[in-house]
Order: sequence, then structure tokens, then C-alpha cells
Amino acid sequence: MTYTTYGKITIVILITILLSGCLYPDEQLSKNQVPNQDQLEAVQSAVEQYREQNGGLVPIRTKDSDTPIFQKYLLDFSKLKEANILTEIPGNAYENGGVYQYTLITPEDNPRVKLIDLRISEAIRSVNVKLDIYRDEHLYPPFKEEIADGIYTIDYEKLGLDATPTVISPYSKENLPIIMDTDGKLYVDYRIDLNQALQEEEHNYEPGDDIRYVLADNTPFVPVYSLPYTVEKGEPVFLQENK
Repeated sequence: MTYTTYGKITIVILITILLSGCLYPDEQLSKNQVPNQDQLEAVQSAVEQYREQNGGLVPIRTKDSDTPIFQKYLLDFSKLKEANILTEIPGNAYENGGVYQYTLITPEDNPRVKLIDLRISEAIRSVNVKLDIYRDEHLYPPFKEEIADGIYTIDYEKLGLDATPTVISPYSKENLPIIMDTDGKLYVDYRIDLNQALQEEEHNYEPGDDIRYVLADNTPFVPVYSLPYTVEKGEPVFLQENK
């Protein structure tokens, strides 16, 4: 092989390396995998500016009234861009190839920008696919142990899984179990995170209060796919509406 051939091969390799770096999917970039406080603050400022300019309205997408509270007020970046308030969508936002959806909590009184970790949504979707296949052949969902009134762990073996399905907590990085209700609807059990937050954060929650906001108020994340929880004897328990 001639020197010229070696040179050409070297050039091709270098070009390939450079192109692979440029074309590496955004969703895989580390900057798109973590929450960024500066980006959160920039979006928060943009939301406040939009609200001032639009008579108290916030830039959100229209969702059904029965949408779960922490997924109900998804931020509409197009409204912020059209109003020339925000010129660039955060790199970690779903709309820009990231793994987070930006959402608001308490939008009427005190709108605050928070994040939904879409890897949780994907884990739920994955289990739902197997659950739908199972439900096509069986009358009842694959209930295992009843952990509260109408709330069950999943008989994962019936779904062809090797272990209890879990999601990685955006709070503690612990594996949180996926659970289901009597209708076979899937949720994440946040009791591990709630127990830790109740011990570490200042609060005045009483039995009957929905304590999920102890997570949403004190971190960048909202607890999506969660059932309501309250506190009894200092510990988180499922909030039973009929009690």
C-alpha cells in the first residue's frame, strides 16, 4: 500500500470521527440528560414575562380537564418564541431532543417551572405494551399483592418480565416500583422518595393533605404517574379518597 493510499485512509478516518461527533444524536448528549438550573431559571423568567404581557395567562398547551395534575400544564415553547420572549428552547427539553418536558405547577396563583422525566413515561409505556397483550387474553389485570385498598403490585411473571418493573427515581436515583389500580392503570410508587423528603424538608402536612408537593416544591421535578399520598404517623401512605 502506497503512502498516498495511507494518507487517504487517514483522512477518511479523521472525517468519519468528526462527522460522528457532529451527528451524534442530541438526546444522547450528556447536557440533555440532566436538569440545568440556569435553563430552568431562564424559562421561569420567560413565563413570568409572558404572564405580565398577557393578563395573567400562562404559555401552556390545552389539556383535558381530567389530565393528571402534574402533566396538565405542559409548557408551550412556541408561544414564548412567537412572543419573542424566548429565543432558544433548552437543550434538555423534549422539543429539542432532550429527556425532559417542561411543565408548570400552581399556574393560577404562583406558576413555577418544573420538569417531567420522560424516561419514566417510557418505562410506563413499555410495561403498558405487555399489559395490553396480557389483557387481550385475560379478564383481570395481573394483580399480585394488595398494598393498599385497590392498589396492587404487579405479577411480573405473568407479563413475561424477569423482575418487578421499576423506574429510576429523578429524586433519589432509587428503583421505584411500578404498581397498578383495580382497573389495571399503572403508577409509580413514590413512597421511598416521599419518606426521605418528609424527613429532610420543612413542612406542615397533616393527615388528609396531599403530600406530593413536598417533592415538587423542593426539587426541579414533578412526581408524574403518581397516586395521591398523605401522611400518617410521620410516614407517607396512599390517600384514600373515600376515607
